[in-house]
Amino acid sequence: MTEAFEPKNVIVTGGAGFIGSNFIHWVVENQPGVHVTVLDKLTYAGNLENLAGIPEDRMDFVHGDICDAALLDELVPGHDAIVHFAAESHNDNSIANPEPFIKTNVEGTFRLLEAVRKYDVRFHHISTDEVYGDLALDEPRKFQPDDPYEPSSPYSSSKASSDLLVRAWVRTYGVRATISNCSNNYGPRQHVEKFIPRQITNILCGIRPKLYGDGKNVRDWIHTEDHSSAVWEILTRGRIGETYLIGADGERSNIDVLRAILHEMGHAEDDFDWVRDRPGHDRRYAIDATKLRDELGWEPAHTDFSDGLRQTIAWYTENRSWWEGVKSATEQKYAKQGQ
Repeated sequence: MTEAFEPKNVIVTGGAGFIGSNFIHWVVENQPGVHVTVLDKLTYAGNLENLAGIPEDRMDFVHGDICDAALLDELVPGHDAIVHFAAESHNDNSIANPEPFIKTNVEGTFRLLEAVRKYDVRFHHISTDEVYGDLALDEPRKFQPDDPYEPSSPYSSSKASSDLLVRAWVRTYGVRATISNCSNNYGPRQHVEKFIPRQITNILCGIRPKLYGDGKNVRDWIHTEDHSSAVWEILTRGRIGETYLIGADGERSNIDVLRAILHEMGHAEDDFDWVRDRPGHDRRYAIDATKLRDELGWEPAHTDFSDGLRQTIAWYTENRSWWEGVKSATEQKYAKQGQ
C-alpha cells in the first residue's frame, strides 16, 4: 500500500466552476487541516458565488489564467499539491469554436506541468471518460483505465491530449502525478447549459425541455460529492503515474433522465420537444471503477439517482438568483443553433 500523502496547501485550478467548487466545499467540510488556493480565470462558466460560505481562513482566491507561466511561478511555490479542474468542457461549444479548448486544455495543462516539475509539487489531473470515445448501446463492456483513446469531439480530443502530456511528464521528468477520468457529474452549481440543469431550469421557466436525436444516448451519472471524495482518495493514496476511472454505476439514457426530471417536477413524461442531434454525438459512456474501489476502497455515497435528482431539482428551485441571469443568453445561443 502506498504511504498516504497529506497535503496541507492545495491549489485548485478552475475552482469557481461546477465540479471544482463542489470539490472545494467537500475539502473544507471533510479535511479540516487543508488550506485551498483557487486559481480561476472566471470565464462564463466560473462564478464566485459558487464559493460562497467558504471561511476566509480556509481559502484564497486568485483571478488568473493557467496559461500564465509568470503567475504560476509566483503562485505554486509554498503549495504541496495542485488539483487541476480548469477546462473548457462543453461539447457544443467545442464544435462551434475549438480554439479555446486547445488553448486552455492543452497549453494550460502544459504550463501547470512545467510549474509542478520546477517546484516538485504533487499534481492530480481531472479528465473525462469521453477520451475513450463511445460504446455501442448493446455492448456489455465498460471503459477500462488502459483502453485506447478514441476521442470524437474537439473537447474530448483536447482532454485526451492533456492526459497524454501528464503521462509523458511522469515518465520523462518524474513528475508526481495521477489522472482520473470521470463520468458525467450532476448536482448543485452546474451551469445551465449542461443537460440536467438545462432541463430543470427550462421547466422552472415554463419552457418545454428539448432532447437531442432519439434520446437513447446513455451517460454514466455520478453525484459531484462522490466525485470529490474519489478525487481526494486518488490525490492522497493513488499510485504515481496511474489512471483511475471514477464512476458510480449510474448508466441512464438521456430520455430516461429527462422523463425522471419531468416526473419529479409534476409534468407529463412526454412534455418535451425533439431537436436535431449533435454532430458526432457519442452513443454510450460507461465506467468500470473496479480499480479505484479495489485499490483505494472508495465507494459512492449517493447510490440512489432519484434521490440525488430530487436534491438537485430542489437546489435550482431554491437558488433561482444564481442561474436566472445567464439563462436567457444560454437559450438564445441554443435557439440560433436550432437546439
